Amino acid sequence: MLPLPDLTGRFAVVTGASGGLGLGLAGRLAAAGAEVLLAVRDVGKGRAAADRIRLEVPGARVSPRTMDLASLASVAALAEGLNADGRPINILINNAGVMAPATRHSTADGFELQFGTNYLGHFAFTARLLPLLRAGQARVTTITSSAARQARLNWADLQGERKYQPVRSYGQSKLANLLFALELDRRAAAAGWGIVSNAAHPGTTLTGLYAAGPNLGRGRPAPHEAIMTRLARWGVFVHGVDQGALPALYAATSPQAQGGRLYGPDGIGQFTGGPAELAIYRSARDRAEAARLWEHSRDLAGVAFAKI
Repeated sequence: MLPLPDLTGRFAVVTGASGGLGLGLAGRLAAAGAEVLLAVRDVGKGRAAADRIRLEVPGARVSPRTMDLASLASVAALAEGLNADGRPINILINNAGVMAPATRHSTADGFELQFGTNYLGHFAFTARLLPLLRAGQARVTTITSSAARQARLNWADLQGERKYQPVRSYGQSKLANLLFALELDRRAAAAGWGIVSNAAHPGTTLTGLYAAGPNLGRGRPAPHEAIMTRLARWGVFVHGVDQGALPALYAATSPQAQGGRLYGPDGIGQFTGGPAELAIYRSARDRAEAARLWEHSRDLAGVAFAKI
């Protein structure tokens, strides 16, 4: 297991921390001494997650707060509350997500669900937390996916309104996350914000993501979870949350992890393995594309990374 540095006195925020990868990340951060805020859509599940962490880590300082990334109003409400509290944030892990609903769904603001939840909600949340991130000299780690490797931004139909393709839309949202992480690091360095931004992906990790998303819009359960469970049982191309969390934990806490980098598993095909720095995918190397996405996202979300 990857040893973490002593995080006593550090304040971490993890989105989507009521289960799966987010819960695993929050538990490891708490065990290393950090105070952890669980930003969750379902506060009941968030309380259960906090209780589980306290049971496994006696004395853990964890608390759930409600935020639905599919609602920009909900994102703004939590960010406003945190800014009012005034606690500097040292670690932000933009983790929450949804994967490949069979039919197109929309966020509360009318965006395609995956683009709006996986990417745009996190863009808005990070922008609104900028004062606290600057005060905490934060490390911001945004979760992407190896699906970003073959993805592209479909500027002619970014929201999948003309033609919705579940897997392509998922890959596009995760490519957007990677482009955002890299562009945030560049802009933070240029503006002297004191923020380090990087990206990580967990490889193929068995979580509820393979059931929750694919089952949306279906009359019968999708086969994804059953297939993944079988592969995990065989030890083929799939690992558990403890292993899948390692790249993000390394990216978010290691003194050796740097901004503007991508971290993920070092095994064959990046499916499984230990945490390692990976080459930036060709799909994410175009700085003009990243800047265009940043400006477009600012307009879509109605937020700006204000100069302070």
